[in-house]
Amino acid sequence: MRFPKYAFDPATGTATFDYLLDGPEPLEFTETITFPTTGDEPPAAFYKVLDLLHVVAGVSYYKVGAPAKIYAPKPVPQAANDLFTAVYTYGLAEYAYRNQLPYVLELAVETPGVSGNAAPIDNSDRRPLSPVGGGKDSIVTLEMLRDAGLDPVPFSVNPNWVIKAVNEASGLEALSAKRRLDPRLFELNKAGALNGHIPVTAINSLIAIATATLHGLGPVVMSNERSASDPNLIWNGHEINHQWSKGIDAEGLLRAAVTAHAGLTEPYFSLLRTLSELHIAQLYARHDRYDSVVTSCNKAFLLHDPTARWCGDCPKCRFVFLAMAPAMRHDRLVDIFGRDLFADEKQVPGFLELLGIDAHKPFECVGEVEESLVALSMLDYDAPVLRALRAAVPETAWAQADRDTVLTPGGPGYVPPAYAKVLNDAVA
Repeated sequence: MRFPKYAFDPATGTATFDYLLDGPEPLEFTETITFPTTGDEPPAAFYKVLDLLHVVAGVSYYKVGAPAKIYAPKPVPQAANDLFTAVYTYGLAEYAYRNQLPYVLELAVETPGVSGNAAPIDNSDRRPLSPVGGGKDSIVTLEMLRDAGLDPVPFSVNPNWVIKAVNEASGLEALSAKRRLDPRLFELNKAGALNGHIPVTAINSLIAIATATLHGLGPVVMSNERSASDPNLIWNGHEINHQWSKGIDAEGLLRAAVTAHAGLTEPYFSLLRTLSELHIAQLYARHDRYDSVVTSCNKAFLLHDPTARWCGDCPKCRFVFLAMAPAMRHDRLVDIFGRDLFADEKQVPGFLELLGIDAHKPFECVGEVEESLVALSMLDYDAPVLRALRAAVPETAWAQADRDTVLTPGGPGYVPPAYAKVLNDAVA
């Protein structure tokens, strides 16, 4: 795989990225990303971030043919090359697992040389850009930043009706970018080309960092939680993690790459990194202004129907319902989802997966098994699903459900001191 060139038009905010899968019948692709314009000439650091984005966004096209060699287009610092290799291996681990392509996990992206690090650019005290996905986590981050007087700017890539509704409920003026994949990719997928999950958060994160740089804003403040680093399973000695690009390793690699290549001293971090999903659900419960718009269900995003924000029958719906249940009145929870998942006995097998019984953790953005166990242990009322789950959980599993561990902030993170105070004040 090669990366022939990219271009950016400051007048329209449009960047085009070219890709080539070389071989007897070469495949060429062009992706378009349109950034919100400023009318000014972009700073040099913006183009440096585009250098990184060009290579990272290529995973969408790599997966069509899964070539054994990847050649990055220009010299970059070692930290940037480390990011590239990780994105094409760990970031594509689920894709490799599902398509039985073990060599993908052993790839190394090749560059034409190693460049020196960029001169530092202190962006730490500028307004934060806070990506919004429509779910509880990004809402919690947005409100933490607002309460701290940091005047956050909501941001999204290809905002759908869910994200637009959350932005409207926040009352904050948002920025957005548009990402358009090459239509040929969808034609090849329909024709049976290799396909699978990609580390889209890594791509969107670099789009966010580029936008913040273009607009003279500060760090991109993400809402990725502690459990995002927890793998789904081990395959051929490798961790397979559906949420790899939301995890702590990806965060560290991306930060290091941007600082080394673009010079930004504080480019990117997750404010919620040390918190469990269960803890974040408790913090969300303080903000009922979003109850009529909050949505974490990926299936509902595809329905384009504001009255059907939760499908009510997927791992994400079940986990968020379970996580929110101990933190709020049951009638409020049912109003948010439009149905009572604990009253529907057909949901039992799906909830058992979340509890680590009979299957590995689903390939979805859900919390750790221990979090689900703790959430269940915190519910003392009666319902058909809850009765079935309590009966199914073995005593050995209950022993893992340590409430203090799950609800106490902990683990590694990259939150700078000023923002650590924001987090500490919010969870105190």
